[in-house]
Amino acid sequence: MRWAVLLLTILSLPLIFDAKPLEILRLKTFDAFIETPEPTGYFTVLNITDEDVQREGGYPFPRDRLAEIQYELMDRGAIGVGWVMLFPEPDRFGGDEEFSIALQSLPSVIGMPEVDNGIYPETHGTVIVGEDVDLPKAKGFLENTPVLKDSATQGVLTAPIDVDGLVRQIPLLQQTEGGWVASFGTQVLKILGGGQTYQIRTNINGIEQIRVKGLPPISTDSLGRKWISWVDTPQTTLQEMNVQDTFVFVGVTAKGVMPQLSTPVGLLEPHKIQASLAESILMDSPKIPDYRLIVELAVFAISGLMVALVINFLGITTGMASALGLIVLTGFGGAYTIQSNLLIDVTWSMIAMVLIATQQFWLNFRIQFKLRQQIKKQFEHYLDPRQVKQLQDDPSLLRLGGEKRYCTFLFTDVRGFTALSERVEPEEVTEIMNKALTIQSSIVQDLGGMVDKYIGDAMMAIFNAPIDLTDHENRAILAGQRMLEKIKEADLGVEIGVGISTGYAIVGNMGSDTRFDYTAIGDAVNTGARLESATKDVGVNLLISELTAKHSTVPTTLIKEINVKGKSKSLKVFTPS
Repeated sequence: MRWAVLLLTILSLPLIFDAKPLEILRLKTFDAFIETPEPTGYFTVLNITDEDVQREGGYPFPRDRLAEIQYELMDRGAIGVGWVMLFPEPDRFGGDEEFSIALQSLPSVIGMPEVDNGIYPETHGTVIVGEDVDLPKAKGFLENTPVLKDSATQGVLTAPIDVDGLVRQIPLLQQTEGGWVASFGTQVLKILGGGQTYQIRTNINGIEQIRVKGLPPISTDSLGRKWISWVDTPQTTLQEMNVQDTFVFVGVTAKGVMPQLSTPVGLLEPHKIQASLAESILMDSPKIPDYRLIVELAVFAISGLMVALVINFLGITTGMASALGLIVLTGFGGAYTIQSNLLIDVTWSMIAMVLIATQQFWLNFRIQFKLRQQIKKQFEHYLDPRQVKQLQDDPSLLRLGGEKRYCTFLFTDVRGFTALSERVEPEEVTEIMNKALTIQSSIVQDLGGMVDKYIGDAMMAIFNAPIDLTDHENRAILAGQRMLEKIKEADLGVEIGVGISTGYAIVGNMGSDTRFDYTAIGDAVNTGARLESATKDVGVNLLISELTAKHSTVPTTLIKEINVKGKSKSLKVFTPS
């Protein structure tokens, strides 16, 4: 887990410091999942097209022609007109007065761009409810010619871009040295509602809401920005004039006249952007809450730790499946939150979950790989390869550190070893001993037992550990019988004695911290070794304990009761019939 915590700490830094690539990823995620609402029905976009410019003999149109358009819009039932255009200089054709009169025939708004000139228009009346705020100040504005600005309401044409160069949020009000000025879309809603002032509700972070007469409170971010819902506002042309009972945003779509701005839905002219802003003010459009970072950090930390925990505690396969489920669930939760207009991004959390899952998978895989290699190294010479594979596939079958198990223990010892050593060369003795032990170990493995260890010319085997065997008593007796037969057939010049005992013992890895071995300790183990030694005195090559004989289906014969070292009571011993 410490590696997961370390990785989480590192990955949290781009989130905390709002790294530019992460901010771009967040914005693109919002773009992908924000749903586009239907138009409110209160607005229409009027496009001055290439055909109109050609028909009128070029652009800009004389302002007396604009006056004619204003009157025609009024006759067609428009409830107001927003001229998303600039009129900073007098009309060279002298039509300003006529256009000025026309502007007064309907509630009208004309554009005023933000520029760095230090000139500020008359500010609007505002009421601050809450903490005083000090936002980044506007640098100046390019006002319209006096005769026009006195006949209509000026609204700021601004379209700030995000880090990826796209327009998504527009401030409803901008602070100046002397007060506040409103955006174009905000002014449209104010004059339609008949208001004269704005109410700004603030908190310790900045602006929280803006209120205009006739409208519900408008939620914004701390900078007073409104996230734009890119509504497909109905569009019309000078030839159609389908504007009945709507406020009309007039702008130019003719090529090369007005700049197009990049938005998540493509390149748009300024009047379409301002129309979308006005639409957004009237609806519950998306918002980035002030507590976004806290929530994203909480989701990031909790989801990352949960992935690490499930992989660590559920294993690689189940853990990875559970981690994938958590990632998908987090994604669905994030998408649902965005579609509920609460812009909280979980993309980085999902990426972190994938990275942590990968890290934990690798660490667990490395541990499992080492464990498998350890199991193979420890058991490949003592168990059947199929049993070794079974342990590698499911290491839980091997409880490291020792466990109490009911097993049958088999001990063997070579007879005549001393005499053999006196008759032949040491190399030949070694060869004979290796053949004898190979015969014995092969038989143990064939019958599902485990060769625990070799002690000189003796061998210890366990049946029912580490792999469960239902008939381990029978298997051990059968192994002893086959050993005696095979050693005799091999004609090695030696014999063996076999002792078999059944009972509980502690079985597992035992030893020091630096060196340990898989073995068994307990009374049943000691008894098996004593029975092997007693074969010499009893005069048979295979002795079986009473408990082994009792639970075996192999026919056995009671020989007698004997006393063995370490036992206060005599033991009943058996041998196969």
